[in-house]
Amino acid sequence: MNNQFGNIAKFLAILFLLIGIGLYLLPAIEYGIIGMTTTPRTVSARGELAADEKNTIEIFEQASPAVVYISTSKRVVDPWTKNVFNVRQGTGSGFVWDNLGHVVTNHHVIARASKANIRLNDGRTYMASLVGSSPEHDLAVLRIRVPINRPPAVPIGTSADLKVGQKVFAIGNPFGLDYTLTSGVISALDRSLPGDDHRTIDHLIQTDAAINPGNSGGPLLDSAGRLIGINTAIFSPSGAYAGIGFSVPVDTVNRVVPEIIAKGRYERPRLGVEINEEVNKALLEQLGVEGVLILKITPESTAEIAGLRGTKIEEGGEVIPGDIITRLGDSKVTSVRELLARLDDFNIGDKTTITIWRNGETMQLNIEF
Repeated sequence: MNNQFGNIAKFLAILFLLIGIGLYLLPAIEYGIIGMTTTPRTVSARGELAADEKNTIEIFEQASPAVVYISTSKRVVDPWTKNVFNVRQGTGSGFVWDNLGHVVTNHHVIARASKANIRLNDGRTYMASLVGSSPEHDLAVLRIRVPINRPPAVPIGTSADLKVGQKVFAIGNPFGLDYTLTSGVISALDRSLPGDDHRTIDHLIQTDAAINPGNSGGPLLDSAGRLIGINTAIFSPSGAYAGIGFSVPVDTVNRVVPEIIAKGRYERPRLGVEINEEVNKALLEQLGVEGVLILKITPESTAEIAGLRGTKIEEGGEVIPGDIITRLGDSKVTSVRELLARLDDFNIGDKTTITIWRNGETMQLNIEF
C-alpha cells in the first residue's frame, strides 16, 4: 500500500513538474525565443528610389563640393600684458563663385573679424583674404588660393521668375554640422528685413527650408541645382529654426558680386539728393502727397543735371517745398526706404524716368545714373 501511494506521489510530482515547465516555456514559444539564432533577418528588396529622391540626391552630390565652411576669429589685445592673440568669433557657410578662388558669403559672417579660414568639401583648409563687401546687401567676397583640384563653382540661376510654392534646397553648416541639406518651398517673395546699422535689405526670398545659425552664406538652390539665393537670416523668437528663413536673391548677387570683385566695393546708383524720413513724413502729411521730399541737391549730381529742385527757406522763415519724388521708373515711391530700394534696382550708367510733384503738378523727367 505504501509502495502504491509512493508511486502516485511520484507521478503527481512529475505531472506538476511538466505543467510548470510548460507554463514557463509557453511565453518563450509564443515570442519565438526557442530556436533563436544569430543569423540576420532576410533583407527586403528596396526597389527603385522615387524620382524626387533621385533628384534631391543628385542636387546635393553636384552642389556640395562647391559649398565651404567658414570660421572667423578676432584679434584681441590683452590690456595687461599687451599680448595679441586670436579669439574664435563664429562660423558660417559660403560657396565657390568662380575658378579664380572667389568665395561668396554674407557680410555679417565676416563683419568685425580679423581672420577667416575656409574649409573645402574635401577637408583642405585655406586662409582667406577679403576682397570686399556690401553691407547694404549683406554680401561679401573672400578669396583663397587653391593650387590644384579647385572646387567647382555653383551654377547660377535667376530669381526674377521665381514662384511661391517652388521647391528649394539649402546647403550649409548649421551649428557647425557641416554639409547639411534641408529642403522646402518658397513661402513668399520680395520681403524686406532690417539689417545692420539701420539698413534695410530688400527683395528677399522667404522659405520654409530649415535655416539655422551657421547656414548664413550658404546657397539656396532650385530643383535644377542652380543658385537662386544666399541664405542670410531667420525669423525666430528662440534663435533657431522656426519655419521662416530669408535669402538674398541671385539677381542681386549676380549684380553686386562682380562689382565687388572688380572694384572691392559696390557702388549703388545715387541721385545726389538730401532726404530725411522724419522731415519727409511731417511735411508731406501737410501737403497730402505721398512720395519723398527733396531737401537739398548735390552740385553736379544726377538730380541737378535732371533739373530737380530742393526745398528753400525764405528770409521770413517760409518753407517752399522742393520736388516730391513719387515714382522712379515704373515703381511707385512712398517713403525714403522705398526710394533707396528702387535705386538699388539700377546700375551706374542706366537711364530711366523720375516722376515728381512740383507746385501741385505732376511732371516726368529723364535721368541717367
